[in-house]
Amino acid sequence: MSSPETREHTERLDTAILEACDAVGGFIEYWGFKNVLGRVWALLVLHKEPLTQVAIAERLGISRSLVSSVIAELIERGLVRPVTEHRNSPYEAQLDVWPTIAGVLKQREWPILEQARNAFELALEEAELIEGASQPYDLARLRTLLNMTDVAQSMVRMLITIRVPSRLDIGEWVGRASALVRGLRGR
Repeated sequence: MSSPETREHTERLDTAILEACDAVGGFIEYWGFKNVLGRVWALLVLHKEPLTQVAIAERLGISRSLVSSVIAELIERGLVRPVTEHRNSPYEAQLDVWPTIAGVLKQREWPILEQARNAFELALEEAELIEGASQPYDLARLRTLLNMTDVAQSMVRMLITIRVPSRLDIGEWVGRASALVRGLRGR
């Protein structure tokens, strides 16, 4: 039997964990995904043991049917997997999220950048047909935007093709990524 003090600490920890799950959900939502995807994934990441759909629903205060659809989407994205093949199998989170991130960049951000690049190229071609003072647009700025798009595409291409080793601990990976960002900022 646990002491009242231990129960109080456990309740505060549970609250803090739910707030952390909400924070991940908010981050995921910012990138255009359903908040609940991040909440469920974070709960599974943070929990020591795999959880059943019933346990996930209870801990997050959401319906089992919502958990079922969220788990199906997380499995499809490669972020969650069942521990066994049984119908009520518990689920665990996959920490190797890079393939999912690269897939989203390839499916979502790449076409947007490609569309922008094509539009800038077409506009530049048309603008170059008009000579002299009658040109209403700044061709140097148009070329700058085209170059910026090329740089953005190069960066996204790099992110899509980079492969983070799955054996790399997520904490170590985040540390390395933070060091790289600090280096790019000149710190």
